[in-house]
Amino acid sequence: MALSFMEGNEAVARGAMAAGCNFFAGYPITPATTIFANMLTMLPPKGGVCIQGEDEIASMGYCIGASMAGKKVLTATSGPGISLYSEQISFAIGSEIPMVIVDVQRLGPSTGSATRGADSDIQFLRWGNTGGIPVVVLAPKDALDCYLLTVHAFNFAEMLRCPVFIASNKEIGMTRESVDLDSLVLPPIVDRKQFQANNINNGKYIPFEAEPSAAPDFLPIGGKTLVRQTSSTHGPDGYITIDPNLIEENQERLRNKIFSAEEELTLYEENHREGADTLLISYGVTSRAAEDACAMLQKTGKPVSTLTLKTLWPVPKKLIRAKAAPYKRIVVIEMNLGQYIDNIERVLPEKKISFYGQMDGVLIKPSKIIEVIENEKKYELHGETSRDQSAHNNRNIDYEINSHAHDSVCKNDGENTRKCHGGN
Repeated sequence: MALSFMEGNEAVARGAMAAGCNFFAGYPITPATTIFANMLTMLPPKGGVCIQGEDEIASMGYCIGASMAGKKVLTATSGPGISLYSEQISFAIGSEIPMVIVDVQRLGPSTGSATRGADSDIQFLRWGNTGGIPVVVLAPKDALDCYLLTVHAFNFAEMLRCPVFIASNKEIGMTRESVDLDSLVLPPIVDRKQFQANNINNGKYIPFEAEPSAAPDFLPIGGKTLVRQTSSTHGPDGYITIDPNLIEENQERLRNKIFSAEEELTLYEENHREGADTLLISYGVTSRAAEDACAMLQKTGKPVSTLTLKTLWPVPKKLIRAKAAPYKRIVVIEMNLGQYIDNIERVLPEKKISFYGQMDGVLIKPSKIIEVIENEKKYELHGETSRDQSAHNNRNIDYEINSHAHDSVCKNDGENTRKCHGGN
């Protein structure tokens, strides 16, 4: 494919096709609708299925059923749709049903502003399931990322048998830019592990039997073997249980299969500048302004390094610690009022951390980021009340923190080639 002019939403659809997606269900919502429109164009000629549900709840139900039947499933919505998805997201997590869910975020809360971007849902994606089971959330910064991270998302969903979220943004999803998809090095395509009859359990399929930190083998509903599925608390056999030991084992496995895969899941991009004593951490579309700001500062003889997180959940603790170690000061920029800064605080208790958050429907400008970097004293606050005071200080926080607990690469090598791979 030659150099193309496409929006992030089209890039998501193309990434899904490259990953082997063969089922889409969704309901139109700004700013995610063009993912649906593109899948409607791309899927049927390849033998896939594309459905508009009567609403978001029905659409998620279709996706769950299709995935249980063995399909590679994609759906797309925005914040209000995620609210309606949430019950069945919990079902998919608890019953280990793989799918990719794209949230093209817009300004919240509630209906908010359909045509204004923001990273409004970062906490909601992590904590929007009953039980608080860990999830995987990837954050693209541009259309090229939308393509690449969608492929990774399908791989992670298949590997771990879980929903994987892509936290896009109106400004990424609906902005057209030049992309060269052929410049990308895609990871090998992963399919969920199929059950193979052996001497264990006399060859009988036990639907949720797995190693303590692994996903169970898969068989589709509707095949030759009877497959049991339930949204209720269950044991390895899929039957409802109230046995505390079985419940605990399953809860721990659901957690551990995500946490134990952290190094495979972590994707990032970095730009280390010689002589820098400050590291700027960001994610999503804001990381583009962050890089521009640091490039401007570099020209004035003030080097600042950047770290762009492409995996937000599970928190890439090992990566953050390793990359932050050489720096005296950490600056965190978010297109919200601080939905991720707590995690940076926990991971880097010994560092001085500056924060700037903005959620007013307007992109954060490089000039604002430069202001935050250059005015350390002006923005410096201390103690537990600093976050509460932020609204009265131009949404800027500079504070010292304490607390505590990943490595993969999504690097831009400067020649329009981007690579994402695990850190093992």
